Order: sequence, then structure tokens, then C-alpha cells
Amino acid sequence: MNGGRTIGLLAATHVAALGVGYMAAPKLPVDAEAKHTGLFTLDTNKVLATTVESLREENRLLVFSYKGTAKVQAGRTVLWLFGGEQELIVPAVVTYHLDLSDLSLADVRYDEKAKLVTVKLPKVTLGDIAFQPENATTINGGVLTFSDDQVEALRKANYANARRAIIAQAQQPGLLNAAKRQARTNVENYFAIPLRIAGLPDVKVAATF
Repeated sequence: MNGGRTIGLLAATHVAALGVGYMAAPKLPVDAEAKHTGLFTLDTNKVLATTVESLREENRLLVFSYKGTAKVQAGRTVLWLFGGEQELIVPAVVTYHLDLSDLSLADVRYDEKAKLVTVKLPKVTLGDIAFQPENATTINGGVLTFSDDQVEALRKANYANARRAIIAQAQQPGLLNAAKRQARTNVENYFAIPLRIAGLPDVKVAATF
């Protein structure tokens, strides 16, 4: 190896995505029981407004998760004579969220003729990356790995690379599309349930990005 630290990033193995359903029961707008005084009344507006407020209180809505595996390698040399390398294979779980803190009634529209509520959603964002070090495989080699300090330095470098590898995996179009589909389903159900409770089962909900 040449002087300084060199870090190699190997291609991560393919792991199937794990979709998650609705992680928690929605906070139903129990104070917005609509009375039928017309096809679309202020009572229905109150149902939608209360649902928006409930979603906004959720702040970050968990909609999807993905479990992948990163395979990375880091190496170090000292004085061009002593070298060490470490290979790390570690699984991790990444979550996908909707940030609904800025959701408002301006993002919700009702087509009275079509009986359709449309909800404009923010972009799906990645949440925390939870590594599973207890299930990791670490392979050390070279003279430098006889030093605990050098092994720890290689470990830190490898986990930094593993984080980048997992983020790259999580941003694959197929996974992002799956997260978006689940996000739409979750939000549509979130609106549909209180509408049904309010006596409006014929009103459909469509969430879009």
C-alpha cells in the first residue's frame, strides 16, 4: 500500500426490503363528528382540518424500513513498511419517514363532484441507520492489527464507510418507490378512517407527491 490511510468500499450484497405497515393507530378526530347538513359542509371541513392537525402532531411519520448489509474494507500503513487492513460485513436497518410538521389545509383539496380528497405529501426522507454490530463479521490482517489502537481506528473508518454504503443502498429507486407507495397508503388511511366515522364512506382519498 502507498502512504497514508486508504479505504476501499466494496459493493454491498443485495438484501430484500422490509416494508412496514402502519406503525401506530391514527389519532382519530373524535371531536369532529359531522352532521349531514349538506353534501360538503363546514362539518366535513372540520374533519379534514382535525386530521391535518393530528398528522402534523405526528411530525415524523414512519412509513417504511429496509434491512441491508454493507461489506467494506479499510487499510493503513506506517512508514511504508507496516500495514494493516480490516474487512467489515455488517447488517443495518434504515427507516423512511414523512416530515409532516408543515402539513396544512393548503395541502388538502376536496372535489365535491368527484367526492375525492387529495393530499399533497412532502418528500420521503431517510431516518436513522441502526447498525447491528452483534451480527457483524470483522476480519483483521497485517502487522498493525496487533495494536488495539490501530484496530479501533480501522473499525471507525469501516463504520463510516458502511454508513455511506447503506445510504446508497437505501436510495435505490426501487426502495424509494416502495417507501412512497407505503407512505401514500398510510396517509390515505389516516384520512379515510375519520371520514367514514363522520358518515362519509363514499369520499375517497388520494395522496400524491
